[in-house]
Amino acid sequence: MREVLRDTPLAEITLRRYEKPTKISDRDLVKKFCLSVGLLQPGDSRDVIVDLLEVLLNGRQEKKVLSSEEVTKKVLEQRKRLKLPQWGVAGSNIRRQLKRLRDLFLVEKVKNTYRITEFEPVGSSFADRTEKFLLLSILERVKEYAKALDERFK
Repeated sequence: MREVLRDTPLAEITLRRYEKPTKISDRDLVKKFCLSVGLLQPGDSRDVIVDLLEVLLNGRQEKKVLSSEEVTKKVLEQRKRLKLPQWGVAGSNIRRQLKRLRDLFLVEKVKNTYRITEFEPVGSSFADRTEKFLLLSILERVKEYAKALDERFK
């Protein structure tokens, strides 16, 4: 029996480089981070992930864990205050966006509540988990494919 190769990635990460973060609003700073790590696509108008991450960052300042319902409520309030469209604020989408943040090890789930991973600084969490675990494992696999190519196409 032949083995079927699936084209479904085991893990993936998109990284983009932007200008240095100087003299921008809190929301724009969060947005650039989301763009930088592939949580948001350039030109994407559905940017609820930005507000969601900002809500969790504010929760980190207070050492507060939030349920998905609390996150949804706070995201709705923030988008209303900023006069932004209410796209993507359904509870199901908020949970999906939380999962995307969890997949990058930036957010963790603790007994049906969410928080920035261990209330740590995002830079530390990104370096210790996303970079050292996720990124390195992806790079190692790419190197394995490169080596296999070199061996096969001598």
